[in-house]
Amino acid sequence: MDGKEEKFVRLAEARVTKAIKDIRLIGNLSNKNTYAYADDDVRKMFRALQKELDAAKSRFGNEGGKSDEIFKLRE
Repeated sequence: MDGKEEKFVRLAEARVTKAIKDIRLIGNLSNKNTYAYADDDVRKMFRALQKELDAAKSRFGNEGGKSDEIFKLRE
């Protein structure tokens, strides 16, 4: 791999791993024993997340791939 590709792989793996962890933390907010929320609040959260995800995906000019439990570009 050349320098630019190595940098892309390193940063992509770190950033996607962080994003997955943060999304899981958002999921923890669903615990009704700990938090109170309105359905409209949940829709707003996921609409904002989906909008940003769609925008990021469109910058790559493709539809992306399937979701994996652990994100790795290279083995």
